[in-house]
Amino acid sequence: MPLCHHRGVIRAELGLGILGTALWVYCLLDVIMTDESRIRNLNKGTWILVVLITSVVGAVAWLVAGRPEASPRGGLPYKGNRGTAYPEYDRPGRAVATNPDDDAEFLRKVRERAEAQMAEAKRQRAERERAEREAVERERAARRAREEELQRKRDEAARTDPTSEPDAPLPEA
Repeated sequence: MPLCHHRGVIRAELGLGILGTALWVYCLLDVIMTDESRIRNLNKGTWILVVLITSVVGAVAWLVAGRPEASPRGGLPYKGNRGTAYPEYDRPGRAVATNPDDDAEFLRKVRERAEAQMAEAKRQRAERERAEREAVERERAARRAREEELQRKRDEAARTDPTSEPDAPLPEA
């Protein structure tokens, strides 16, 4: 066979390889950048794995079965073009906001929660005050004990040395 025939095959294979790689990269980026709520058939993570692992086959599968369908008005972001997805407040199944003053159940729950929070705050304040009182009482008892010990040592020193003054400071040991 002539050598020029092989060059044509090599060029064709190289071109197809470049096209396949470009398609794979495009589809991988498309999966990553597409909003998960618009993806069809599988979740986003599974589509990423399918495209990553199966290369060109996964890219074609994404284009056929996973990519969101184009909106009937076109996919361009013109003013007023909201695409196929529902706007946040028009989403089916979303609870409609009502006037809270007209909802007795809501007001009752708010009152109960406020009362429970106030009761808990009072309990915590009482606990904190009790702990502070106990700490003050412990400090007073310790001070009394130190004063009694000091007085006992003075009295003992006065009994052993009658010439010392009763309120004189004790020599430090």
